[in-house]
Amino acid sequence: MHFLRKSATMATITIAALFSAGCSSLSTSPAHISETTPAIATTAAMAAPAQRPYYKAIDLGGRLSVRYEQNGKEQAVYGSFTWSQTLDHTVVTLLSPLGQTLATINITPDLSTLQQAGQPIRTAADVDQLTSEALGWPLPIAGMRDWLQAFGNDSKDQRFNLNPTSDSSAVTSVTTSDHWLIQYTNWQTGTDNSGYAKRIDLSRNTEQAGPVAIRIVIDNWQPH
Repeated sequence: MHFLRKSATMATITIAALFSAGCSSLSTSPAHISETTPAIATTAAMAAPAQRPYYKAIDLGGRLSVRYEQNGKEQAVYGSFTWSQTLDHTVVTLLSPLGQTLATINITPDLSTLQQAGQPIRTAADVDQLTSEALGWPLPIAGMRDWLQAFGNDSKDQRFNLNPTSDSSAVTSVTTSDHWLIQYTNWQTGTDNSGYAKRIDLSRNTEQAGPVAIRIVIDNWQPH
């Protein structure tokens, strides 16, 4: 099922086309940005919240791959992103494979804005609704403020704080309170409990874009 408005169609086509610029020969699977895929998938128990710190201010960057449906056809886009987060402000920049800025998203407690090249600035109180309408696929930024650090609320609305297992390539998975399945498939471990998830896979069935799969690979991690 699809409920994209005609007014959002051109914006969706524009960003999808730019994401895919120069890459038409690539597979529709997001595996091209994967870190080493784990041979064994396991579900790890949730760790005590005190074991790993949550950073209220953090800058990170990496690569993003998305699969979704539009007009009954599977679509695949990819690029890179930067993420700058403080206690009450988040700025996300989406970039094409060639490094062009495709969209800049600013989020505050009261208002979110999204700026695309050649398009009027969009505003909304709900950042997830804003990105869905502009991009044509959901980018759950509200949840990602926690999920990128392996924190969040699970399907029972209980707070989780996931940690890498002894095998940093084992899969740690959790379903969130808003029905996203998150799989942490590769970790950068540290000796002071400051390790982080290097690859995060998000998936969910949606009314707007069918089955959506988002793969995130974090290349740069800088907490403050």
